Amino acid sequence: QVRLVQSGGGLVQTGGSLTLSCAASGGTISAFAMGWFRQAPGKEREFVGVVNWSGETTYYGDSVKGRFTVSRDNAKNTLYLRMNNLKTEDTAKYYCAVGRLPAKIAARYEYWGQGTQVTVSS
Repeated sequence: QVRLVQSGGGLVQTGGSLTLSCAASGGTISAFAMGWFRQAPGKEREFVGVVNWSGETTYYGDSVKGRFTVSRDNAKNTLYLRMNNLKTEDTAKYYCAVGRLPAKIAARYEYWGQGTQVTVSS
């Protein structure tokens, strides 16, 4: 059973940066895609970005493209999300996830982190 433990997040001002981490244990995730989603109160879970098993291919949601970067370190079994130029609309609870293939649909992912709050203030 793969377990994902997230860290990072917190409160940041508009234009600031944050990095989220997602450490996997209980199994090898190097052959799987790893993604990030977010969910704001009263809204559906939104795709943020995903990286394939090797780290060579990434996809992003339109609202974060050019500002966020997804990366992974398979030697450390860890996924990262670097968020730059943060906006108030980025405020949400962020979740990491592991799935067999890169996908923009949450249902395609098998394992999920516990979520971490990111709050961007103006």
